[in-house]
Amino acid sequence: MESNAPLLLVGYMVGIFVAAIIGGKLSELGTMTHTRVQVVMSLVAGFILGMAVFHLLPHSLERVEGHDGMVAAAGWMMLGMVVMVVLLRVLRFHQHDLSSEGSDAHGGHEHDHAGISSSSLLGIALGLSLHTVTEGAALGASVRIDEGLLPGLAVFIAIMLHKPLDAYSIIGMMNSGGFGLRARNLSNIGFALLCPVVAAASFWGVGMLGHLEEGVVIGYTLAFATGAFLCISLSDLLPEIHFHSHDRGKLLLAFLLGIGLAYALSFVEGGTVHELEAH
Repeated sequence: MESNAPLLLVGYMVGIFVAAIIGGKLSELGTMTHTRVQVVMSLVAGFILGMAVFHLLPHSLERVEGHDGMVAAAGWMMLGMVVMVVLLRVLRFHQHDLSSEGSDAHGGHEHDHAGISSSSLLGIALGLSLHTVTEGAALGASVRIDEGLLPGLAVFIAIMLHKPLDAYSIIGMMNSGGFGLRARNLSNIGFALLCPVVAAASFWGVGMLGHLEEGVVIGYTLAFATGAFLCISLSDLLPEIHFHSHDRGKLLLAFLLGIGLAYALSFVEGGTVHELEAH
């Protein structure tokens, strides 16, 4: 593990906390337009998909040994996807577009947040919180990896881009449901703290294991996170391809740009590792 990893993790944690707070505050200023939300979602979905394939999955497989280890990693990846699909189906929490256009595009009834009940909001908050726990665990495990000058950078960027959308969704629905400013602010702060706290627990918790056990745990944790991130990415993208006939070119371009950014970042990380090995 790099000696500056703990300090780097703290920097990541602060960045994610601030991004989530800003996302929640944006919902107080008014709902973003439907097109802007969809473009941002497509860009973030593409980046998360690329990050899962080009970063998490290779790092996971590097830390498992033999054919049985790779089979087990594949099982953990599938488990991550299944768990996230179940959460999405049961709690139906992954909805970021609060605009009237977004409601109309999906038939209106499923995305009308006026008068949302406390129980429905609790389910949404629970789903997003469990999803956030996966992100925090992935970040802590990624920073624990002894590679490059900025371990975990891709995971950090993916979370920092995605977390404001989640906070925007929660606080926006609370606002539509008539919750007071104090409740919204406390919820915003609590949600913003969740990922950093889990990341810290993952980072230092894994460090309490022996070297061999640490490598295996990190490998399987990253495999699980790969499946979860794949599901989250495609759950943001596929509904838009299915429901929307407008802006398809714009959304596809944003999606491909996100993948390209993640791919380019893999070259940056690879070059950094090779430079370190050369010295």
